[in-house]
Amino acid sequence: MRYLERPGATQEETLKLLAAKLRPQITPELRKLYDELDLPLAPVLARMERTGILVATDQLSALSNRMEAEIGKLTDDIFGLAGKPFNLNSPKQLGEILFEDLKLPTQGKTGKTKAYSTAADVLETLALEHPIAQKILEYRQLAKLKGTYVDALPMLLSPADHRLHTTFNPAGAATGRLSSSNPNLQNIPVRTELGREIRAAFVPDPGWTMLVADYSQIELRLLAHYSGDTLLVDSFRRNEDIHTRTASEVFGVPQLMVTPEMRRNAKAVNFGIVYGQTAFGLAAQLGIGRDEADRYIRNYFDMYAGVKKWIEATIAEVRQRGYTLTLDGRRRPIPDIAAKNPNARSFAERTAVNTPLQGTAADLIKLAMIRVDAEITKRKLQTRMLLQVHDELVLECPPSELEEATRLVKSTMESVVKLKVPLLVETGHGSNWRDAK
Repeated sequence: MRYLERPGATQEETLKLLAAKLRPQITPELRKLYDELDLPLAPVLARMERTGILVATDQLSALSNRMEAEIGKLTDDIFGLAGKPFNLNSPKQLGEILFEDLKLPTQGKTGKTKAYSTAADVLETLALEHPIAQKILEYRQLAKLKGTYVDALPMLLSPADHRLHTTFNPAGAATGRLSSSNPNLQNIPVRTELGREIRAAFVPDPGWTMLVADYSQIELRLLAHYSGDTLLVDSFRRNEDIHTRTASEVFGVPQLMVTPEMRRNAKAVNFGIVYGQTAFGLAAQLGIGRDEADRYIRNYFDMYAGVKKWIEATIAEVRQRGYTLTLDGRRRPIPDIAAKNPNARSFAERTAVNTPLQGTAADLIKLAMIRVDAEITKRKLQTRMLLQVHDELVLECPPSELEEATRLVKSTMESVVKLKVPLLVETGHGSNWRDAK
């Protein structure tokens, strides 16, 4: 901004000069996105930030005590396996224990200090060799959750209303997804028991009900829309279980003979395709051989040929123009798409494919939030939006409004845009965030 600075100019005057310089660079599509989505979302987020959410501190206190005891037990187990005590939070000391004392196979060294790497992926590999690695992973997860959420959240409550007021960042993520800070509520794990117990401490106003509405498999549905793959589109239109359908085709068995393990593997393939997962990554995730993982992926693309064509066309298009687009026209520059470094180029290609899906999903839920907020205001309901986490909205409402609020949120989210496949929203309610989910 220095070239725009004028002696004695106020910050407002300087910003006006900058705006005049930058405005011609804004395309009509981006201006429309700003006027119809980004700008109307601002007051919605402001209301959510002001409202905040109640947290049951007594539940977190009890959970903290349990976690402290478990951390103590894990520490004793790790010291027993190591043969001596050491600083568990010191990567240097941990590396010496693993690779010098226990003689475990070295997985590489960190770039700056050239110390032994003790990153999570290294420990996951070592867990196959020695039980100490799995114990350390468990210790780290417990310590992180305890420090980041269980012990920290009560200290962040507002003294005025005893509620937690996070800050939403609409432009904090490159994909367009909302992020939050002070505290970050996007990363509370939902698939672990501890993560669910933390969510159980988020509660509605006394006598009220927590309402959660979640887009079901939205990125896979967007993949069907973008690719136009006949089989994928047909599956969603028939409301089939897409993971069972994929498992049936990949493993060559009737759907009624698909086992839970087959479905789990097919689910990993379905979502892995969205994120550009390689055979190596899929093999590591499922604990199978690389050749077998490669066969899963080849079978997937044989079945969903339209998906493969879309991925190849998308990468080629981004390579030509240097950026990718969401359905609403939000741009994400991808300069590394033509990088000489194969790792950088490969990451850029995965980003080129994933951003239209994840970015469009982010735009859709933002638009849904604007419309839900407007409808709540129009109907003069007491129902309040509290949080938006990835593909779900969290609200609280008095019991008398639960049925109406549920219908309102579900219908609004499902009709926010017309795709080649239907959008599906799953709703639930309960006495806390976990039970509503």
